[in-house]
Amino acid sequence: MNISIVIPLLNEEESLNELYRWIADVMQSNGFLYELIFIDDGSTDESWNIIEKLSLENSEVKGIRFQKNYGKSQALHAGFAMAKGDVIITMDADLQDNPEEIPELYKMITEEGFDLVSGWKKKRYDSVLSKNMPSKLFNYAARKTSGVKLHDFNCGLKAYKKDVVKTIEVTGEMHRYIPVLAKNAGFSRISEKPVLHQARKYGTTKFGAERFIRGFLDLITIWFLSRFGKRPMHLFGAWGALMLIIGFFLALYLGIDKLFLNPFGRLITERPQFYIALTAMILGTQLFLAGFLGELILRSKKDSRNYIIKEQRNFHD
Repeated sequence: MNISIVIPLLNEEESLNELYRWIADVMQSNGFLYELIFIDDGSTDESWNIIEKLSLENSEVKGIRFQKNYGKSQALHAGFAMAKGDVIITMDADLQDNPEEIPELYKMITEEGFDLVSGWKKKRYDSVLSKNMPSKLFNYAARKTSGVKLHDFNCGLKAYKKDVVKTIEVTGEMHRYIPVLAKNAGFSRISEKPVLHQARKYGTTKFGAERFIRGFLDLITIWFLSRFGKRPMHLFGAWGALMLIIGFFLALYLGIDKLFLNPFGRLITERPQFYIALTAMILGTQLFLAGFLGELILRSKKDSRNYIIKEQRNFHD
């Protein structure tokens, strides 16, 4: 199979039929063997009924329905697990991503040898203040922190080599940082392609300004995980050792001073150095314990998905 198209969605009943026809026209005109995987992330409208109807009429349409809304990362995780194509394309269901871009993205993966190609919406049809400006700031911070030189981390239109999506694990809110996860997993051939961005035709956006706050918090998380996720003791142990050394030498100084240099001076408990030494040694011990616990948790961690699939359509062993 050439292409798996993975589309997470939430309450997009107006756009699904049009989106399917658009994708089908592009796939057929280019002669691709493909599958179209819709992941219904807890929709409360008629989205799942439309997906069911499309799957009955078209064998290439497949559907996954979540028990409730778990988030885009979990939807992508489920879609990646089921995808069978040599190249996996992700896109949003709101018709703002243009399926006409898929053939070129496919060629960049299969002919130019990229592991991942991200769409870059140079011209956006979103609110300047509520989405465009925060997005530029977010992307700048993501580039500087991760070292991945992309202009648009948030673009839903991306193409992946199959090995990439079968290797990385997208959980939490990490869908924004799939290129960073891919880089950390050793897939260094990452590029981008300017793509057309359509104005939203139906409904309203499902993402508010709070997503950028969550995005920056996730950026800190991904930075930590990329450097210390496999060796938490290297971070906590280093800081713990530093605190213990500071506390030890301060305590040593206080002891020598009290016993030999100034035995009739102030009580040790009346000196601020005593409390600095005590605090430093307590912090050092706690940091060491945090590092040990992190190592134990890491070694005992079992892979498990954090979503429930209510029903599926057109998936066959």
